[in-house]
Formats: sequence, structure tokens, C-alpha cells
Amino acid sequence: IPETLPSSDQPTTKQNNNNNNNNNNNNNPNDQTNLNQLITYSSGGILSKVITKTDKQNVTLFSMAAGTSMSEHTSTKEGFVYVIEGQGIFNLEGQDIEMKPGAYIFMECHAKHSLKAMENTSFLLSLVK
Repeated sequence: IPETLPSSDQPTTKQNNNNNNNNNNNNNPNDQTNLNQLITYSSGGILSKVITKTDKQNVTLFSMAAGTSMSEHTSTKEGFVYVIEGQGIFNLEGQDIEMKPGAYIFMECHAKHSLKAMENTSFLLSLVK
């Protein structure tokens, strides 16, 4: 997952949660956050909300509306995806992996990957520097 979302056939929206009211300042990894309360979907789009950003790690919540996709891309950082809700397909280096609640997908840096949401799907992306 890139730091900026690739263009696709579907509308894409990038959103940051710096102005929310959950007392999460994105700088303190010890802040308490109820992720389920942060999940929102945009009709035909993809939303991203920064949960934690430190010198060593970035954690972002992605919410993909049903039918949206992210085209194949790579990241210069290793990390993982943890699916919170929904159904989709995560293609990692040519292998399709089912995205369903509880799925954990590890990615090495520079691994080619793409995503498609079959239904509204939310996941955490953690990237390590």
C-alpha cells in the first residue's frame, strides 16, 4: 500500500483523522482508539485515516467501499495488513489471498500487491521504517 493511493477506475478519497474528536493526536502510540468507531465508507471510494505515526511506524485505517480496488503497486517499507471487516481479495506477488475479518497479511518491502473489495472492507495497514 503506497503512501499515496494509486489512481484506479473507481473514485478515490484520501482522508486524515487529524480533526476528529477521539483524542488521538497521531503522535502518541499509547493513545486509546476504538477502531470500529473510526470506520466510515465513501460511496464508490476509499478512505484512509492515520491512526499512529511515529519515527519508526505508520498505522493507517483503510475503508474500501464495495467494488473499489487499488491497482498493483509496491512499498519501500515492510509491513502488514490486518482485516477488521468485509470481504475482498489481496493479491500479493501474484497469489490471491482472501481478505476476511481476522486475516493477517505480511508484506516484505518492494512486494507487488493489489486489492479489491467485494463488499465494504476495512483494514489496518502497519508499515515499519
